[in-house]
Amino acid sequence: MKNSTILEMRGVRKSFGTVVALDDVSLQLDRREIHGLLGGNGAGKTTLMNILYGLYKPDAGEIYLHGRKVGIHSPKDAIRLGIGMVHQHFLQVESYTVAENIVLGTPLKNWPTLSLEAQEQKIQSLSERFGLEVDPRARIEELPMGVRQKVEILKALYRGVEILILDEPTTNLTPQEVDSLFQSLKAMVEDGMSVVFITHKLREVLSVCDRISVLRDGRNVLTTTRDEASEESLVRAMVGEGLDIEKSVLFSAAGLDQAAREVGQKPVVQVQGLRVVSQDGVPLVQDCSFQVREKEILGIAGVAGNGQKELAESLVGIRPIAGGRVLIDGIDVTQTDVRDLLARGVAYIPEDRLQDGFLPAATVAQNLILGAHRHEPYSRGGFLDWKAIFRAARQLIVEYDIKTTGPGETAANLSGGNIQRVMLARAFSRPVKFLVAHNPTRGLDIRSMEFVYSKLVERKKQGMATLLLSEDLDELLLLCDRIATIYRGEIVGLLDRHEFDTYEIGRMMSGVR
Repeated sequence: MKNSTILEMRGVRKSFGTVVALDDVSLQLDRREIHGLLGGNGAGKTTLMNILYGLYKPDAGEIYLHGRKVGIHSPKDAIRLGIGMVHQHFLQVESYTVAENIVLGTPLKNWPTLSLEAQEQKIQSLSERFGLEVDPRARIEELPMGVRQKVEILKALYRGVEILILDEPTTNLTPQEVDSLFQSLKAMVEDGMSVVFITHKLREVLSVCDRISVLRDGRNVLTTTRDEASEESLVRAMVGEGLDIEKSVLFSAAGLDQAAREVGQKPVVQVQGLRVVSQDGVPLVQDCSFQVREKEILGIAGVAGNGQKELAESLVGIRPIAGGRVLIDGIDVTQTDVRDLLARGVAYIPEDRLQDGFLPAATVAQNLILGAHRHEPYSRGGFLDWKAIFRAARQLIVEYDIKTTGPGETAANLSGGNIQRVMLARAFSRPVKFLVAHNPTRGLDIRSMEFVYSKLVERKKQGMATLLLSEDLDELLLLCDRIATIYRGEIVGLLDRHEFDTYEIGRMMSGVR
């Protein structure tokens, strides 16, 4: 083992039932290094780091720290050994202050005063040292996502870790916050720490990482330095031979073809002064106005929790509209219910595919016809026509390449990517004028992401108007003809494609008009 190596994982294997998540995976982390762990969703990146952090027990494999074999059976063991992890979803008590969240679970010698003044000073010092500006006395519930992430990083630094694991750390950040995070990581490395940076974004690893390891289907594929890496080599390592990169929507250097960039003039959907409120009367969407034209993908950018879900659900009739109007082809549908909206050609791909619009205990066939089951050809004389249902289901399974044993299989057995294919197949199995898609590729593997993108582009060319709400700014920049930015339920700006600028969108995501 080299003198510069601080951590080594050898031959790690982990299975969940019959699914092999990691198969003989190894990783070496050097001192003062940012090591990118790159791969699509389901590649095994987070599973590997959850083993290092003591959340999962490996079926096989060894971990060496400073050349000594160690056993890590819990996060407490990991922290004791100097390993910290910042998860994609933060573990915070919203009513507590920053300092209270950071010291939670650590021994305190402040009885009986319960004063945290000394701890606050230490947090302030760490904050200034690593460029993680945050007020130790601020309450978590009052902080934006970017600052909440700083709190999570400070939790680890407060405990004196020398290895920091970051799981998809840029997911809910504006471009400006991403730049700030990268500067903080470089400061940590200069101070002697090492960082494992989990991501599926090529530009991030090429921007900030010293070395890059690629995982695919739970196996090591490539480890290289940033200087030796190219975007093409990393793409091929991530996707293997099963994807034609030259024709790929996601990876093609040429981008979308000219036909995919054409936008019609006719407004399909007009939203005028839309208001949505909670059951307590709290505004969730305020004075929201825009239109979506035929052959257009209009993106909605914003940090999570700024009214995206409420906007989407109001447009498809799931959530009541408190004010304003929604027009489809010039007809007022503001108070129209879900069934009639579906009949008018509205389709919805919800953010949470497991909770909304999916029946895990039902069959694949039943999920494919959900919402259309009362109409011909699936229903005749008030009774379901199972021959017609299974015939249509078989056709959709083939067309959308749904990996299943057949229409009668229980839907709960499907993977996340195949559940999303069911949602797409159902949405597009009838004529669609207007599609509302909310984070349609979240949690999907690369091939499934590519499939979703290709179907959205295909339907766009045919004339469909799409409202794409996504927290992945790269996704919006790739697919959209225009991007509107939402902040606290209000549209704060709208850019045409030739005006796209990540930093301008980032400013609007922070509420700057």
